[in-house]
Order: sequence, then structure tokens, then C-alpha cells
Amino acid sequence: MGLDISTIRSCYPALKDGYAYLDGAAGTQVPAAVIDAIAGAQADGLANAGGAFPASARADAITAECRAAVAALTGGEPDGVILGPNMTTLTYRLAGTLARGWQPGDEVVVSRLDHDANVRPWVQAAERAGAVVRWAEVDPATGELPAGQYAALISPRTRLVAVTAASNVIGTRPDVRAITAAARAAGALSYVDGVHATPHCPVDVRSLGADFYATSAYKWSGPHVGAVIADPALLDTLRPDKLMPSPDEVPDRFEYGTPPFALLAGVVAAVEHLAGLAAPQGGSAARGETTPPSPAGTLRERVLASMTEVERYEQDLFAGLLAGLAGMSHVTCYGAARRRTATAYFTVAGRTPRQVAEQLAARKINVWDGHNYAWELTGVLGIRDSGSAVRAGLVHYNDASDVSRLLDAVAELG
Repeated sequence: MGLDISTIRSCYPALKDGYAYLDGAAGTQVPAAVIDAIAGAQADGLANAGGAFPASARADAITAECRAAVAALTGGEPDGVILGPNMTTLTYRLAGTLARGWQPGDEVVVSRLDHDANVRPWVQAAERAGAVVRWAEVDPATGELPAGQYAALISPRTRLVAVTAASNVIGTRPDVRAITAAARAAGALSYVDGVHATPHCPVDVRSLGADFYATSAYKWSGPHVGAVIADPALLDTLRPDKLMPSPDEVPDRFEYGTPPFALLAGVVAAVEHLAGLAAPQGGSAARGETTPPSPAGTLRERVLASMTEVERYEQDLFAGLLAGLAGMSHVTCYGAARRRTATAYFTVAGRTPRQVAEQLAARKINVWDGHNYAWELTGVLGIRDSGSAVRAGLVHYNDASDVSRLLDAVAELG
């Protein structure tokens, strides 16, 4: 089946500006179908939820469609999809809710591999509750987060284990299944940060064993909307702070204020776009369509087929990027995990990461520099105080020319 990269790239208006967009780990560009969906929702007329007139009914329908789309992407249930502005906000909200049941001496396990949004909310909630924070350590040489260490970290007092499904800077994909199984065996809950993993591989929250799975649509060609997926039955046991008149049903009780309905329509379009990436080649470009044609099957089946191809394509492209960087004596790469996303993190001798990013930008290549909120990890690697490193990430709309441009430009910096 494969990916028709030329057709896929034609779906993204932003890619016409001549830049190599290797900054997808911080947020992807969006296809025309997503832009059209957002504009169309606004043009059709929207109102707040729960009204007796069509504009309100459209808002209600968009919200339901968004929950169903996110569930199809992740393998969850629509009634277990909590929507919000971003993963950080939702994680703080859930940390505050879960910590209500913690007692002094209870334990929370976090990891030094994680983005700080899956560390600090739990650390701060634990401190307020008098709970003990235990740390899972990263091997600085390989970037691995050994799952075996959790046997010693988790105890009958453990209440929550927070772990990433993929590092947002070095790409490491730890054995989440083993970690969540250890948590469950001890009676603890697991909170999995899937923000960086979701754009790069098929996701199944049940298979991962995640009690909570967080993701952000703007990392997978959607607008700035976050989501946390959980079992509705689990959510029904939790009582977050809320306004008295606001809905008390699950998952609505976890959502504060009026949602951005037009952006939710964009999320639906983004999932449909992903589901069509592995469509049979040769149809849409000739017809002038802005999204690839979709193969038969449910939305969930199409998503799984597409994301399997996305993972294969990105890994093939990434192998060339890594080999090219490794062959440069003036470049130091970080992370060498066995399973990782297509994300490179490196420094260039004689230049700060910001200088490298600026010089690449002058060549119309977009990369990020700095800690990228991997606060603990960059400390472990010993690079946080010197500007950390440069991050170049591949997503499904990148191609071999993007990789060649980066490698040529980095080679010139030597």
C-alpha cells in the first residue's frame, strides 16, 4: 500500500513556502481539509451547547464527532474522551482530582525521560498531599528507560505511575506495556503521555494498559486541542472541581467552559486525513482533491492501516538522517534506544544549539533548539545549562529532500 508522499505533501498549503519543516515534534502543519473544516464550521453558524436551535445542535454534533474521532485514533471509547485546550492543562486538572485521594506516605512514580508536563503536575500534587515521589532513571548512554527498574519503584503504596510513550527529544519508546502492568499489579493507576508517540505509530490504549492516555491534535496535523482518553467507568469514580450548573456527566464534568467547537471540527478532519494516508495511490492528485482517497473499512481500521505505513515510512527516512549525522565528526547525537520515533537530537561542535538553529533557518530549514521541556532528561544528559541541543523531527509529510537539505546544511557547519 505505502504512502504517496507527493500527494500527501500537496494537502499541506504551508509546505509551498520552500521551507523544510523539520519542527513537527513541536507542532505539525495542517492539511487543507482541516483548515476547510474549521472555516466551514464557523461559516455554518455555531452556538453554545445544549440549545433548542440548529446552531447549538451543530455544536453538540461536532463535539460528539470529535470524541468519536479521537477514540478511533487511539482505540478508546468516545465517552471516555476528555477534551481541553492542551495536554498540560488537562494533566494538571486530573492530577488535582486524583490527588484528593492521596495520603501522606503514598507514592507516585515519575520518569526522567518525560516531558515536564507529565512530571511537574504529579510532583506538585504529591508534595501537597505529602506523598513520596519516586524517580525512574534514564540510561544516559542509550536513552533507554529500563522497565525492569519499576519492580523496585512500585509498592503497595503507589497510587500513580506516570510515563511517556515516547520521548519528545530523543524519541525513546519505553516498554509502556510492562510498566503499566506493574502499576496495575500493585493497584496503582497509570498516566501515559502519548503526545509525541501518537503522530508516529498506531496507538491502542487498551493494549498499552494505560488508565489515562494523553494526546494533542496539533502534533498530528490538527488544531490546538488536547485530549485524555480513559475508561468511562474509571472517570465515573472521579469528582473534579466544577461549577454547580455545569454538566455532571462523564466526560463533560472534566471539561471547563465553552469548548472551541470549530477547532473540534478540525480535529475530526485531522483524524480523517490520517486515516486516508495509506489509501491506494493515483486517485486524488488527478482529481485535484485536498486529501488522499480513503480505503474501505471503519475509521479505526483505516487509522491503524495508515499509521502502520506512517511508522514504516518515517523509520526508513530516519535511518538515512541518523546515518548522515553519525558520519559527521563535528556532530554529537543523543539517544540510541532500540525503539524510537523519527526524532534526532544533536549538537554541533563550536556552535550553540541556537546558533545552529539560526543558521539552518537562514537556509530555510526549520528545527528547534533547547530543552523542549524535557527538563529532567536534558539535565541527565548534562546539556541543559549549555543550551541543550538541536531537534529535527520527521513526520509523514517530510521527504528525502528535507533530510538531504538538513544533512548538507549541517555538514557545512563543520
